[in-house]
Amino acid sequence: MAKRDLTKPDHLPNLREGGEPRHPSWLPRQRRGTTPQMIGRYPDYDVFDAVDTWDDATRRVVQARLDPPGQLRFFTVQEAPTLRALCDVTTAQDADPRVPVAEMVDDKLASGRLDGFRYANMPRDPDTWRLVLRGLDHSAAERHGAQSFASCDPQEQEAIVSDFASGALKGGAWDELDVTRAWSVCMRAILAAFYSHPWAWNEIGFGGPAYPRGFMRLGPVSTLEPFERAGATSEDPVRVAGAGDAIREEEPEQ
Repeated sequence: MAKRDLTKPDHLPNLREGGEPRHPSWLPRQRRGTTPQMIGRYPDYDVFDAVDTWDDATRRVVQARLDPPGQLRFFTVQEAPTLRALCDVTTAQDADPRVPVAEMVDDKLASGRLDGFRYANMPRDPDTWRLVLRGLDHSAAERHGAQSFASCDPQEQEAIVSDFASGALKGGAWDELDVTRAWSVCMRAILAAFYSHPWAWNEIGFGGPAYPRGFMRLGPVSTLEPFERAGATSEDPVRVAGAGDAIREEEPEQ
C-alpha cells in the first residue's frame, strides 16, 4: 500500500477537481478500538479507554450500543436492501465493520420513538420512509433499468442520492412527497443513529460521555484533554479550504 501523505489537504473537497471529497480509504488504519471500515483520523484513540470514568448507568447505555443488531422489525424483507444501501451511501460505509445504521433506524420506527413533530405537508415519518424507499427503487429502474436501488453500482447510487439531497427526484413515489423535506426526515434519523455509536466517536475523536468526569481544559481548542489523542492530520479544514479558494481566485487565466 502506498504511504499516505497526511500533510497535504487534497482530501478537502474545495481543493479537489470537481469539488468531490476524497474516498475515505486515504485515512490511516485504526490501531486502537474500532471505527467504521477500520480507518480514521485518530488511529490511536479508543473512547472505551475512558470507560472507568463513567458511572454504571452511562457505562451500560454506551456498551449496549455494541450489542449485535437484531432482526428488522419495521421494514420488510423487500425494503431491507434499499434501506441498507441508502444508509451505507449517506454515511460512506462501503466495507465492514459498519455502524448498523439500518437496524438503528428500524428500531426507532418499530418502537415508535419518533421526533415529536412532522412537517405540515408531509406524511408521518414511518410512511415517509416507505415512500422514500419506493422512490429510490423507482429512480433506479427509470435511470438504469435496475430491479432496485440496492442493485445499482456505487456511482449510480451516489448520483441518485445526490439528486435526492437536492430535491430533484420525480415520478413514482416521489410525487407523493416534498422530496427536500423527505431528505431531511431520513438524514435526521440516519445521522442521529450513526453519531450515537461509539465506533463513530472513535472515527471523529469524540471524547464520549462527560459525566461524571467533566472537562478540564477550558482554553484553546488545540489544548487536548488527558483522554484525547492527536489526529493523524492537524490542518484546520475550514481555513485550508478557504485558502484554496483564494488561491484559485488569484490564478491568472491561461
